Amino acid sequence: MDITPLGDSGLIVRVCNDFENNAAESLSAVLETQRRLEAAAFPGVIESAVAYTTVALFYDPVRAVAAGAPRDAIFDWFQRKIETALRSETRKSERGREPRLIEIPVCYDREFGVDLDEVSRRVNLPVDEIVRRHSAAAYCVNCVGFTPGFPYLSGLPAELAVPRRATPRKEVPAGSVAIAGPQTGIYPVKSPGGWNVIGRTPVRLFDPQEIPPALLRAGDRVRFRAITRAEFEKEKR
Repeated sequence: MDITPLGDSGLIVRVCNDFENNAAESLSAVLETQRRLEAAAFPGVIESAVAYTTVALFYDPVRAVAAGAPRDAIFDWFQRKIETALRSETRKSERGREPRLIEIPVCYDREFGVDLDEVSRRVNLPVDEIVRRHSAAAYCVNCVGFTPGFPYLSGLPAELAVPRRATPRKEVPAGSVAIAGPQTGIYPVKSPGGWNVIGRTPVRLFDPQEIPPALLRAGDRVRFRAITRAEFEKEKR
């Protein structure tokens, strides 16, 4: 496990290195590390964020110094606290929360799934079969980022894996469901993007007025439910 600085008000805890071959184990280890660090409640820490193999901690240096951190060695102070927290025993009652299972309705109409035909050509499967396999799979949220609330989902059937588009789009509509490599993602807001868009959900994945603002979080399980265009308009909110 490595701990390295991230600018002057953050640090990275690298938990593991082999996500591709041990996705489930890596996610479990990362989430457990985040849970322990949050439970330690270090003075000055503002928030934590997980990625595939790391946990980032962001802190307020002024508050850390006020809590006893040496002004010229704040990182070292946090490093020692983190190492101590991660060496401590974990009681069963302290285990993290159970993962949520969240259903996301998706309309795979070609108006929304603008890359369906290209994906069909690449994987040599008819569009209907792509939709069936994509919506039948079980997914896991590995991390959230890129844009606010964007979930990176593992679990895409291997036969549907296609590379990113050679030329990214300048605008991808909010709610677009897309695939790239071995993953599925959902664009919460309109943004540039290079993934292959195969559908759209009426569900709002990011709302700054909500607490928390992002619908999905790392560790959640996701199922897609295929809906018609009429159902999309009815469920849109």
